[in-house]
Amino acid sequence: MLPLDPQADVGRRAWVACPNCDDRQGCDPCAEGRSCSAHWRYLLSNTGSLLHLQCPSCTHTWTHETHFGATRSRWERVISGLRPPR
Repeated sequence: MLPLDPQADVGRRAWVACPNCDDRQGCDPCAEGRSCSAHWRYLLSNTGSLLHLQCPSCTHTWTHETHFGATRSRWERVISGLRPPR
């Protein structure tokens, strides 16, 4: 298990399903698309609509494209596809 990232701050959170542990399974608020006090992720950083997240339950890190708000340019999407995931 990885340690928490130094950028992990409880004040910067996101409510996105963890692709590694699926700890939200069986949670009624999460199933209804609402945010709950137990199943949030650390928002480590973002680049436009691309979020860099870490799960506090299993410490898995990943990127999540929201396709919302300030999207990245086509060039940034091509380059980020060439980099290994965090």
